[in-house]
Amino acid sequence: MSDAYAPLADVLDRLGELTGRPGRLPEALDVSDLSHRTGIPVGVVVDLLGGGRAPEVGLAERVRQRLDFIRETRRRPDGKRYSLDELARIAGTSRQWLSEWRKSGMPSLEHADRLRRYFGLSAGFFTADEQEALHEALQPVLQSLEAEADPLLRLRECGLVRLAARAPQMNARQLTTLADLAEMIITAEHTANPPHPAASASA
Repeated sequence: MSDAYAPLADVLDRLGELTGRPGRLPEALDVSDLSHRTGIPVGVVVDLLGGGRAPEVGLAERVRQRLDFIRETRRRPDGKRYSLDELARIAGTSRQWLSEWRKSGMPSLEHADRLRRYFGLSAGFFTADEQEALHEALQPVLQSLEAEADPLLRLRECGLVRLAARAPQMNARQLTTLADLAEMIITAEHTANPPHPAASASA
């Protein structure tokens, strides 16, 4: 049987290469944000980033922990904690059902999904193993760092570099279309990520 931690270990190795801090990822990544997005306690996130293992937790207990995590980390617009009554309304059920959920750890998929969507949580927020949840949360971090390390990566992924290599076989209209598409991507990238003043000053 394959190691359930293998996919996460591969991502951590790659992040170690990209950040230059192999074995010291908690220093390079936003641990609090990863905890907030996954429902995993900060201490466990740190252990996992360091190559450790999460404590063994059954499904029912994990669901209870993640529900309590929402109550502790998500706040109403006025800054106060959501009551069980409010969470029940968000989930489309009663406080009694929500209380039973906390006891049994076995919510209905419909009610759990309403709660998840309301707070903008990942699809497996309530049920994913800790290593699975962290692996998923690290994907955009990995993609961002890879894009910084290799600015042409996204162009290669969408085939533009491959198309450019075929330029000698393309007619004038095709070349113009390719150039326009590349210009659109570059312009959109600069708009979304304007140069940092410090970087401009040092240029």
